Amino acid sequence: MAQHERLVVVGSGPAGYTAALYAARANLSPLLFEGMQPGGQLTITSDVENYPGFPEGILGPELMEKMKKQAERFGTRFVPAEITRVDFTVRPFRLWQEDLLFTADAVIVATGASAKWLEIPSERTYQGRGVSACATCDGFFFRGVEVAVVGGGDTAMEEATFLTKFATKVHVVHRRGELRASKIMQERARKNPRINLVLSAVIDEILGDGKAVCGVRLKSTIDGKTWELPLRGVFMGIGHEPNTRLFRGQLAMNDVGYLAVKAPTTYTSVPGVFAAGDVSDPSYRQAVSAAGTGCMAAIDAERWLGEHATEKWD
Repeated sequence: MAQHERLVVVGSGPAGYTAALYAARANLSPLLFEGMQPGGQLTITSDVENYPGFPEGILGPELMEKMKKQAERFGTRFVPAEITRVDFTVRPFRLWQEDLLFTADAVIVATGASAKWLEIPSERTYQGRGVSACATCDGFFFRGVEVAVVGGGDTAMEEATFLTKFATKVHVVHRRGELRASKIMQERARKNPRINLVLSAVIDEILGDGKAVCGVRLKSTIDGKTWELPLRGVFMGIGHEPNTRLFRGQLAMNDVGYLAVKAPTTYTSVPGVFAAGDVSDPSYRQAVSAAGTGCMAAIDAERWLGEHATEKWD
């Protein structure tokens, strides 16, 4: 027997928890599937100093715990597991958690996006201690020091340019001999005296003293030679991947995989399914913007459910 729900939220983090909070306060009694990383990317972020309402800053995991408790206070129920399959071609919608079937009148997708990493052990060791995937979030912590940005596309150029507001020198490390960024972004980077392009090289290892990053070991992609570069921060500028594999063939998305929404709403290509947070946001990817769209998705879902309250679905 399937467990039927009025509203299911898929994914946690600022978007999912905020959507659940607003939905719960609207008496929709949402069921939220937290996924494999409850709280999302902020759970691997140490200090969050740009979220409104916390003038002294707050730890990422602590902020997520507060959001979860607030949603829980108003009646959100949580499942510490991930949805493994969906069928949005029938109504009510069908969602599976392994072999368990759930049906829902409406669904909010808030599965987020994951930063692309180098996949070397030292990278994980120093995440939050000098290694970051968000210059906008963490650039402020690197005033007066040298940092590196990995990547050669527009994302890397944007991150590097932003970081020059704080860092004394930004080394852009790219494995090819030429950048992939657009001409205008390349020119902007080359003209910036604080940006140093390190081409035909990769980061072989991130060096640290056990507490924080203190440098990187670079390796030439031409002759394999290695050398060390002292610095205090390493930023990944190789892009993000939206966590939308589950929805392929079910919801419209762009070439990269971000869910398409009908702006200025959170409506997806399937009426009754809404998207919030980084899963549909390739531009901003901030906790506060994710929370904002979580609020929007809950309001959209509440109104849509109200308009379709008398419909009977098989």
